[in-house]
Amino acid sequence: MHEQPEDWTEPGAHGVVPGVHRIPLPLPLTGLSAVNAYLLESQDGLILIDPGWTGEANERAIESALRALGHRLGDLVTCLVTHHHWDHYTQAYAWRDTLHTRLLIGRDERPSIEAYGKQTGRFPNHRELLYRCGATDLAERLHADEIPEHEKHVPYGPPDGWLDHGDRITLQHGELEVVATPGHTRGHVVYRHSAAGALFSGDHVLPTITPSLGFELAPEPRPLRSYLSSLELLLAQPDTVLLPAHGRPSASTHTRVEELLHHHSERLDEVAQILTTGATTAFEVAEQLPWTRHRRRLDVLALEHQMSAVMEIDAHLDVLVMLGRVSATDTRPVRRYSAA
Repeated sequence: MHEQPEDWTEPGAHGVVPGVHRIPLPLPLTGLSAVNAYLLESQDGLILIDPGWTGEANERAIESALRALGHRLGDLVTCLVTHHHWDHYTQAYAWRDTLHTRLLIGRDERPSIEAYGKQTGRFPNHRELLYRCGATDLAERLHADEIPEHEKHVPYGPPDGWLDHGDRITLQHGELEVVATPGHTRGHVVYRHSAAGALFSGDHVLPTITPSLGFELAPEPRPLRSYLSSLELLLAQPDTVLLPAHGRPSASTHTRVEELLHHHSERLDEVAQILTTGATTAFEVAEQLPWTRHRRRLDVLALEHQMSAVMEIDAHLDVLVMLGRVSATDTRPVRRYSAA
């Protein structure tokens, strides 16, 4: 792997492995300042993986990086996206009209993509889920939450084609293999470049944070089961250079996957322990746990991050029930848990 800037968000086109350049792109978000797009060559033209959040600043950053490599925007022919979140998908969708590029994404992203524009709020399906978690007040506040300005009027809709596990995309040298890795979203995919020994991991494997679960319009019912199985799948494949959507690339995907599995194992133990102290709902457990690397309380997090935290604990409780370590009782609308 080629040496990378100390600041992973430094603009430009940074070579990472032979035939691949990383292009950090700016984001209109608080707490997450950039996303990595990855440029490759096919026989027909350029391929860009996860080309960012649509906007003038984003497109200028891509144009500048391409120009430094002797290319122009019109050389782009295909956008591959790891998942449907706006910081990965929307620029690719906008280019379908302006550049006539082809947009491809995992097939199981279809429910959330097709739900866009039909929803009655930011997270319409989470209200009932949060009720089940015992987070009534949070459910009502989220339901009443207005859509932020930076999320309004963003181009969005179905792709040109859906990708399935095992599909292959031909490159100038070698090919990309599509690997389905549900968990962060139900249709998340990663792209394995065996010839270069690299994995474009999207948000499935990130170098310093653990991805959220269920942060989508149509969340799957058991995201942690899917996420842990997806991590185990990557461990069963040959190790590669890790090329994440956020953060610095690193030499070993397996090393980070093992860290993530260990984190969730510890989290399962923490959740089970809290149930022995009297907590009975996902919300009550989430209130007692520290969040983010700064170990913050649940109630000081942004509203959508509170939602993600509670849904993550719900997913951990589901796994504990599956393992027989916890029992669950549905007393509608709330699901209550007790240590087995």
